[in-house]
Amino acid sequence: MAAKPMTKSQLVTVLAEKLSMTKKDANGFLELLADIGYKETKKTGSFALPGIGKLVKSQRKARMGRNPATGETIKIKAKTVVKFRVAKACKDAVLG
Repeated sequence: MAAKPMTKSQLVTVLAEKLSMTKKDANGFLELLADIGYKETKKTGSFALPGIGKLVKSQRKARMGRNPATGETIKIKAKTVVKFRVAKACKDAVLG
């Protein structure tokens, strides 16, 4: 069985210990980083976290799909989505 992923509170604790700051400051840092990422992605279309990856706004084309309950063919509208592209450095560090 795989280990459980780190929770936000565990991450805040580790950041606070490693950076000699309070948990409140570490939590504030994480929330600020996320907020900056959201706003920058919305404004410019992308936001990079060096060594980890990049949030990218992307356009999906309209396409034909199928309703799984009825099997009926339906048209799916074009829409904007947010994707996360993993950095090469991250892939290399995790996968070896």
